[in-house]
Amino acid sequence: MIVNQPEKQKKKIALVANSAWSLFNFRMDLIRHLLLRFDVLIIAPRDEFAAELEMAGCVYLDIRFNNRSENPLLDYFLYKSLKRIYQTEKPDFIFHYVIKPNIYGSLAAAGCGIQSVAVITGLGYTFDRHNWLNRIVSVLYRKSLKKASEVWFLNQEDAAVFISRKLVQAGKIKILPGEGINTSYFFPLTNKPVARSRAFQFLMSTRLLKTKGVAVYVEAARMLKNKNRDIRFELIGFFEKNHPDSITETELWHWKRKGLIHYSGFAKDVRPFLRQADCFVFPSFYHEGIPRSLLEAAAMEIPIITSRNTGCREVVEEGVNGFLCAPNHAGDLASRMEEMMALSADQRAELGRNGRKRVIERFGIERILLEYDKTLAGL
Repeated sequence: MIVNQPEKQKKKIALVANSAWSLFNFRMDLIRHLLLRFDVLIIAPRDEFAAELEMAGCVYLDIRFNNRSENPLLDYFLYKSLKRIYQTEKPDFIFHYVIKPNIYGSLAAAGCGIQSVAVITGLGYTFDRHNWLNRIVSVLYRKSLKKASEVWFLNQEDAAVFISRKLVQAGKIKILPGEGINTSYFFPLTNKPVARSRAFQFLMSTRLLKTKGVAVYVEAARMLKNKNRDIRFELIGFFEKNHPDSITETELWHWKRKGLIHYSGFAKDVRPFLRQADCFVFPSFYHEGIPRSLLEAAAMEIPIITSRNTGCREVVEEGVNGFLCAPNHAGDLASRMEEMMALSADQRAELGRNGRKRVIERFGIERILLEYDKTLAGL
């Protein structure tokens, strides 16, 4: 007589973030990988990308919070909401992303006896501001990160900042080389044309924030267009209307009206834009982790100009796969753009090939998935 054994119940992994978009855009390969072994619970404010995560097989719980709110009462409600969800859903392990889930999620998980990892994806605008908010965030990080099982950073410099401020114990730290990039998905054209009759095309893809260097890019475009260059400056990305650093729609309208840029809105799939670009530009002076947009461009063999900024210089090596410019300096960016245009098509192609090789060796998604597997091996 054959007795059917009951199917072993899968362990449950929770991912907590500030948007479905961020999980879809940065961690979809990770989510698909986790779904092979675990039930995956997503906890984040619902947006148009929530359905994509549900279709992939995740359970989605909508939670309301404003990642930039400075209201302590709202933060307390977030902590209580997360704790209530953890008590009800009983995940076996939790990964928290960005500042408020890192702080209040780590505290809530510890209160429920659940192991968790805080993933510091970048220092963001809060650490740029030497004010009372910075001091409060530091106190909260110091308290909450004691409760996390591990604290992951995307570059060594961010980890050094936290250690110097005594926000985290060095023994808890793990450095990941970014969040990983699928180089099979971001793949260059095999027969990209070398000779072109059209204008030289620069591309910037980013959230439309001043600290991401959007205004710097536009000012560099103005400088070069004043020299009657036959150049096209493409910009794609979305507005963050409630962000203190956001570019306004009025500013963008003026830039378009003056013919400085071509704005194509938000692109769910950036690959068609990258395939048309001769050079990718990202002059950020934001506290980056490892910018995914740089990894996408490099994986598709696009030469890059980016700033000598934390996170950016990890991806681009001067003269090897692109150029570095001074942060928040339109004149220096314009100069590096002229240098890029002065290169032959073959020279730019070599920069592109070097970039893809660098991404495969250092930033491939396989390396990131391995780190998650190591952490979850005991479940």
